[in-house]
Amino acid sequence: MVDRRRRSVRTVLVAEALRVALAGSGRTDPTAGLDIVDLGGGTGGFAVPLAAEGHRVTVVDPSPDALASLERRAADEGVSDLVRGVQGDATELAALTGEGKADALLCHGVLEVVDDPAQALQAMASVLRPGGVLSLLVSQRNAVVLARALAGHLTEAHAALYDPDGRWGPNDPMPRRFDEAGVCALLDDAGLFVHTIHGVRTFADLVPAAFVDSEPGATEALAELERAASQHPVFRAIAPQLHILATR
Repeated sequence: MVDRRRRSVRTVLVAEALRVALAGSGRTDPTAGLDIVDLGGGTGGFAVPLAAEGHRVTVVDPSPDALASLERRAADEGVSDLVRGVQGDATELAALTGEGKADALLCHGVLEVVDDPAQALQAMASVLRPGGVLSLLVSQRNAVVLARALAGHLTEAHAALYDPDGRWGPNDPMPRRFDEAGVCALLDDAGLFVHTIHGVRTFADLVPAAFVDSEPGATEALAELERAASQHPVFRAIAPQLHILATR
């Protein structure tokens, strides 16, 4: 239960910002639904709820097991006709989904693991129609520096601060992390215009789980605090993740 509550706080803010962006995506008939690509969307944590709102979602993921789970999840929610799973990755994106056809593209937790982030963003831009929305969620360097230092791993914190990929050492499971300036520069090079940046999980990872579980109203209060801090520059700078909304 605790993990579900904490996860809901982490994901609901991203979902809220995405919903606002989709509502203002420029389509003349908002009731018709949008064509959305979810790169690395796995089992459909975002895709299925979006389909339930009437959008057509193509999930591109390299894992056949994840796509099988996506199919079952979509069937359980009665949206199989609106969700399509395609096996592949960022390098094949344009060939799999077509160029200039997507109203929105989700890339959540994927840019950290692709071979070439700049090339991947170019591919994402190519499948978006003019005015299309990119929802990008990436891990941030500053947060892991702070986390390693607070855990007493000062050498690793120092390494993450200066490593080009924001890694704290050879055993770091994350291939790369970003800072705000660096990821915005990559988006600009891909021809994508950044209009909103949120910090995600600024407090959700710090507040004790026992408190969230036992204190009445704690989950709602934590969500409100996250909302308030998400665009505050100081707190955004130490958030574990950045949620960036950009348009082509």
